[in-house]
Amino acid sequence: MPRVPQHPSRLRAWRFAAPLVIALTFPAPGRAKTPPPTAEIDAAQVAILRAEGADAEHYANEALLRARAALAQAQAALAARRKDDAVAQARLAAAEADYAQARSREIVLQDELARRRAEIVELRQKLDMAVAP
Repeated sequence: MPRVPQHPSRLRAWRFAAPLVIALTFPAPGRAKTPPPTAEIDAAQVAILRAEGADAEHYANEALLRARAALAQAQAALAARRKDDAVAQARLAAAEADYAQARSREIVLQDELARRRAEIVELRQKLDMAVAP
């Protein structure tokens, strides 16, 4: 059975569509690389700033120092193109900074609770003195 020739416009469309389909199906090897872990490093920096805003330098200085050291190690690993190490250190820095913030907040709230309890004791004493005469 002889082959029936196709319409020329269909052949032209296929000529342009075939390279596009191939290019989208098989991406170039250079594009398959994973992006640098800047999101994790940015998140660690934000966490450190939050901890500093919560007075962690005063209340949880050791944890804040560990967070800063881990962030520095993450940045060094990123510069050395060790992405896995950079991600791990950035996540550690964020966790240490979150701990420093939580510890600082806990200490501030405990101080506030102690102050309120002292006020309650003082008010009770004043009430007892007013009722006693």
